Amino acid sequence: MTARWSGSWAAAPEPAETTTPADVDVLIPTVGRPAELATTLAGLAAQTDVDLRLVLSDQSRDGDAATEPAVAAMVRVLEAQGRPVTLLTHPERRGLAEHRQFLLDHATAPAVLFLDDDVWLEPGSIARMADALHSLRCGFVGSPVQGLSYLADRRPQETSVFERWDGPVVPEVVRRGTSAFDRWSLHNAANPTHLAAELDVEPGGWVPYRVAWVGACVLYDREALETVGGFGFWESLPPEHAGEDVVAQWRVMERFGGVGILPSGAVHLEAPTTVTDRRVDAPDVLFDQGEVIPR
Repeated sequence: MTARWSGSWAAAPEPAETTTPADVDVLIPTVGRPAELATTLAGLAAQTDVDLRLVLSDQSRDGDAATEPAVAAMVRVLEAQGRPVTLLTHPERRGLAEHRQFLLDHATAPAVLFLDDDVWLEPGSIARMADALHSLRCGFVGSPVQGLSYLADRRPQETSVFERWDGPVVPEVVRRGTSAFDRWSLHNAANPTHLAAELDVEPGGWVPYRVAWVGACVLYDREALETVGGFGFWESLPPEHAGEDVVAQWRVMERFGGVGILPSGAVHLEAPTTVTDRRVDAPDVLFDQGEVIPR
């Protein structure tokens, strides 16, 4: 089902008993960034050719992110489009991984997009990611975020490790110290934008490539993510940590494979980060413990 156009926004919603789960649940954790969140939701409302539901979990001090005028307006647009919206408050601050697991526990769609609250998506972005996930039959597809303030800053020394994924996507192991880990530099600054320009992809198309991980905009096969334990490892981490998305993706990659795609329609808003304490890096904690990937 595509979004209803503005000429149908006043139509009565479908009865709850006749609705079916969306194809994609968009899971957004947020805290204290109403301007960025409103921009993120505006990009979500502009998505085409995809049946989606929004699940928004707010850890703001008063749990009132959805009452901010711009955010509330975008929520109303999504609902008028016929796209279900679930608004949650989650005041417990147990860390990034726990918040992501909380969102995953509320997902029902076969695919889940973990989208940060400071990312604008070009129309068609989610449909491209969903097409890639379905076609490649892997565990996740990521659209790397791009900082367009760096558009004039070309970094060939960082993009030289780019490698298209030719053939079926297969599992692989990425760890710090492996050659695969060196791919992290691909997603710095505007590197994805510069790489995409060199690929000459037709509008609406996509090219899969090998990644170390992808931050802020990742579409998972929900069953694959849950098979490897989701973000349930949060209990092994202190509340102040970073890198939880790396752990989840490495576990999925080792079992099901995962890729990034270009061109990416994900634009980083380049707002100050809300994750200021990064002394504990989740991959170093969990994989140094010799964690066994659930199978």
